[in-house]
This record gives sequence, structure tokens and C-alpha cells, in this order.
Amino acid sequence: MADCRITSAEPMWVPSKKRVESSNLQQFIQHINIQGNQIDNYAELHKWSVECKKDFWLEVWQFCDVIGYRGDCIHGEGLAKWGEFNASRDTIWFPQAQLNYAENLLAYAFQAPEDIAIWFTNESGETSTLTWQELCDKVSIVQQWLKHNDVGQGDVVAGYLPHMPETVIAMLATTSLGAIWTSTSPDFGVESVIERFGQVQPKVLFCCNGYQFNGKTFDMRRKNHEIAQSLPSIENTCQIEYLKNQVSGDLSNETFSDWEAILASFLPRGVEYNRVGFNDPLFVLYSSGTTGKPKCIVHSVGGTIINHLKEHQLHCDIQPKDNVFYYTTCGWMMWNWHVSALASGATLVIFDGSPMYPSPDVLWQLAQEANVTLFGTSAKYLEALQKSDFSPKERYQLNHLKTLCSTGSVLYPQQFDYVYAHIKQDMHLASISGGTDICGCFVIGNPISPVYRGECQAAALGLDVAVFNERGEEVTGERGELVCRNSFPNQPLGFWHDNGEKYHEAYWAKFPNTWHHGDDVEKTASGGMVFYGRSDTTLNPGGVRIGTAEIYQQVNQLAGVKDSIAVSRHVSGDEKIVLFVQLERPECLNEELKSLIRSTLKVK
Repeated sequence: MADCRITSAEPMWVPSKKRVESSNLQQFIQHINIQGNQIDNYAELHKWSVECKKDFWLEVWQFCDVIGYRGDCIHGEGLAKWGEFNASRDTIWFPQAQLNYAENLLAYAFQAPEDIAIWFTNESGETSTLTWQELCDKVSIVQQWLKHNDVGQGDVVAGYLPHMPETVIAMLATTSLGAIWTSTSPDFGVESVIERFGQVQPKVLFCCNGYQFNGKTFDMRRKNHEIAQSLPSIENTCQIEYLKNQVSGDLSNETFSDWEAILASFLPRGVEYNRVGFNDPLFVLYSSGTTGKPKCIVHSVGGTIINHLKEHQLHCDIQPKDNVFYYTTCGWMMWNWHVSALASGATLVIFDGSPMYPSPDVLWQLAQEANVTLFGTSAKYLEALQKSDFSPKERYQLNHLKTLCSTGSVLYPQQFDYVYAHIKQDMHLASISGGTDICGCFVIGNPISPVYRGECQAAALGLDVAVFNERGEEVTGERGELVCRNSFPNQPLGFWHDNGEKYHEAYWAKFPNTWHHGDDVEKTASGGMVFYGRSDTTLNPGGVRIGTAEIYQQVNQLAGVKDSIAVSRHVSGDEKIVLFVQLERPECLNEELKSLIRSTLKVK
């Protein structure tokens, strides 16, 4: 198969002078230059951020207004303690710092208490908003209830919930106490939830009585009881009556607390913030669990705050009063990424439901009504829009939209074409990539540089990202492994109840003192990154390296094909690719379509 990921030499988008000058990133560069540096572009800024890592992270703390005690970073080891055995893996960032995640997210309430903090809607058409003051009041009440249930620093609170305001409130109340938040979405089965939550032993569980998706109603009450009864660590469960009068049957709720009753039981008062160590645990996220039990990945308070502020303000140009939307569930790390936008004074725009029900325009109607400035989604969603021949710009005014972020899988070159032809021409398209492992991005966009077709723009600031061949040598213009050669504040604390062995094996064992991420990528001459998929899914028939994403790029665009998956079989000492396809209609895979698929893959 020929390489189908050739990118364009000409940029698809170049920011205007006004866009560059008004960006947070350009102001950050000017702030750095005032101190004697000579930085003119993103490449030079990235080089400085890696070479002068101490200065860079201290400047991010100051520029992004991190709230908390930073520690003495002038003398001694105030910024970081470097490990003796593995300097990158064992670095401890800001060892003296004390701060609180919720305090940073709710700080804007003091500046504009009557502004909208959360704009929520779902596929049933229910819409609600919360001002910053209302958000703080509800967080205060739920915080009091959690304290009444003896939740404190280091305890785990779990959410089995859709992405809705109550979820954000419960998380903020939990983290305000210095406790640890973990969540999954309600589409997870009972065994999957028990497999995850059972490892971290939550003291309190938040859940809902049901939800709607793609026009169907899902009753969650029986599943909630099964989970609560199967986890002996749970001392109290709060069930939110999300579906009003839409579930029937006698399922007694006598053993559960009720969300509305909690709100009526306490008076709002100022939220108390328990500042904890920079490297204390904040979130537990979960690996996919494709081999054995899902790994419980622990992320720190300070690492999450400072990295999300960096990514939001410098890379995505999120500013106060911006309206930030990301389509995500509570089982994906982009939920954690999305809610952190509150720390930049932005409004969270939230949608719960199917993004294609009752029609493909549901999210774009929301984008117009809520004046969305950053629209976040998955590459698969953009692919689905393209296949449905839906053109948002023909139906909606997207005057406020300045950034579109795409992640979750490879954004193919034809999706770049689709975005600029059918969504908005003058817009920053940021194909970003990172993962649950770091609750952030290794490769990301920036608002002052051109966007090239098929490319992620650049490595994230402060991260020494490179491409290694199998011998551990850095390569450009050649496919290889995505790696990071330095430490960064948001690298995970490790895995829950792991002595460090599994954590080391997962990320640090392949190359000495280097994070190995497992992506099959190529660095381009422009400094961008082309993604081919996961390196552990790369096929090698006849010694030819083929990323599965290259196959999906061609097959999934064919009429009649909804999705596909390629696997390898070892036959007579070689690999044979076997392709499974999901059809758009329940019909047999005929010879005509088989022939079309074969010829497409052969030619492309």
C-alpha cells in the first residue's frame, strides 16, 4: 500500500496579524522577551521552553495566575527534585507547593459572579444555566454534605454519571476537600464499573436514575443498586433524578440519598478550600483494559492545573468569557480537560446525548445559540459529518467560533478539507493528541502558526517530544515512535496500588530515560506531526509497515461502509491482514463492495 498521508506544502490556514497579536501565546512571548530573550515564533519558544524548563514552568505559573503557594523556587529544589535513578521518570515537581484544584476553577466567581459559568442542554431539549455564584453555592452545599459523610483529603469519590452540571458540582465539591475524584459514564456496564471503582474503593458514589441517548431512555436504577451493593467501601450513594417522570416500576430508593434533598438540607456559604501538595492525587483515570484489568492512572493536583492552564490559554487561546464546548463523556479524559476551562474564566458549554440525534445539526445549533468560541470533538464525528454531506456553515452563523479541536483518533487530510470547506474557513483547526496517560497533550495546536493539511501543528510547550526509530535514534521525515525525552509536571504519579514496576514497564522501559507513548508518527519539515495510529496496531505484512489508520482512512469513506477494523494473522511465518467491515445497512457484504474495497486499498 502506498503512503496516503502526504501533507500539503501550502498552509490551509494562516492566522491574521490581529489574531496573533491578540492571542495569549503572543502576549506570553512578549512577557518572556521583556526579560531579555529574543523569541520570534513558536519554534523558538518551544526550544526555549525545553532548554530552560525551570524558567518556563515558573512563567506559566505566573502568567496563567495559578492560585496557591508556589514555594521557594529561587534557592534549593523549589521547582523540582530530580530522581537519581531515572531523572525524567522520578522527577518531583514543585515539591513545596500547596494549592487546590477547585479553588483555581472557581476563582473567576469573585470577578463576575453573575456571569454564566455553565450552559447545559441535552437531546431532550432541556436547557439550563448556572451563574458563577450559583455554581459556588451548589458546590458549597455538596461540600457540606460530603463533610457530613466524613469525606476528607485522600478519600475517593466516584461519579457514574453523564456530563451534566451536577457532575461538575460533585467533582468540585470533592476536590475542594482535597479528596480524589474518579468517574465513568453510564453507558459502561455494571461489571466494567465494578472492575474500575472496585480497585480505588470510593467512599461515596454519585449516580443518576437514567439518561437518554439517540432517542432511547435508559433506566439506571437497577445498575446503581448492583454497583453500590458490590462495593463495600461505599458508605453513601447520592442518586440524581435526571429523568423526571420518565422511568417507571417499583425500584425503592430508600437506601440512597437524593440530590434535591441534599440541596435543601444545607445553606450555601463560602466554599472552603483545603490546599494540598502539588503532587497529591486529584483524579484517577482508567486505561481501556484491553489486556487484563483497567489500569488506574493517578494524576496530581498541581500537574493537572498547570498543564491544563498551559494548554487552554497558550495553545487553545481560551480567554475569560469565552464559551468552550467539548463533546465528551465522563469516561474520557477530555471531560477532565473540558471542566478545567473554568480556571481560565471560560463558560462550560455542555451537551448530553447523541451528537447525531435527531439530526447531524444538533451540536451546531448549540454552537450558534451559545456563541461557542472553541468547539471540541472527535475525528470520528467529523468523519461522520462528512459522510452525511452536512455543511454547518450553510445553516448556522458561527461568527464567534475561533478554534476547533479534534482528538480521539487520526484526523485524516480529507477531514481538514471538510472542516475548512464546510464549517469555517477562517478558523484555527487544532488536531491534538495525548491521552489518558498524561491527561493532556504531547502534540497540540498553537494560534500563531499556520495549519498544514493532515498535520498536528507542533509539540506542546515544555515537552521534548521527538520521533525515534527502533534503535532509539531521532528521525525526521521518517515514521517511528512518539517519545518525550524530559520530565513534565503532568506525568502521572503512577498506577493505583503499584510499586512502580507496572508504571515503568508501561512508559519508560522501551527507551532509556524516555517516555514511550506508543503512537506511530512522522515529524515533518515544518515541525508538525503526522499520525498513522497506535504503534501497537501497526501491521507488517511482507516487511511493509502499515498503520491501521491508513486502512480505515480509505475504507471508511466508501459508500455503504460505516466502520472497519483490521487485524493481523500469522500465516506461514508472515502477517496476513484480515479486514472486518460494519455496513451502514444490515445487509450482506456483496462481491461488488468486496472488490471495491480491495481495489481502493491496492491503489491508495
